[in-house]
Amino acid sequence: MIVKLVFYYFCDQGDDYMPVKNGDKVKVEYKGILNDGTVFDSSDKCGEPLEFEVGAGRIISGFENAILGMEKGEEKEFELQPKDAYGDYNPQLIQKVPRDKIPLKVVPGMMLEITLPDGQQMPVKVSEVTDEWISIDMNHPLAGKVLIFKIKILDIAS
Repeated sequence: MIVKLVFYYFCDQGDDYMPVKNGDKVKVEYKGILNDGTVFDSSDKCGEPLEFEVGAGRIISGFENAILGMEKGEEKEFELQPKDAYGDYNPQLIQKVPRDKIPLKVVPGMMLEITLPDGQQMPVKVSEVTDEWISIDMNHPLAGKVLIFKIKILDIAS
């Protein structure tokens, strides 16, 4: 009788207890926090859960790896080192651009969008401005930072 009850319990759970695997489409509530407690992003801030296909490479690898094996309704908190998130800060990604190449009035801290030779657009941060040049930082704003995530799996679809 116990075997029947245990078997029935597992069979009656449907897809709610299927662990996340590569290829699944998931819906996740999340909050991203820096070591100092600053919330840098959240599904509440975006107004909707994050939806993505696991393993498609559209989300940072550490986040994808952390949800593998989780089940619908499960909550988790985890920490990602820079190598599993946006990489280490790279000083070589700071470039000086002649002042006349950027006709806008810019100030340090301002974000700009540049177009790369392949046509892709990329956000950059103005780090320094002189009369002759503008220094732009092409590092991701979260490069070199440890990220803490609090997540909840809302839905899993194969």
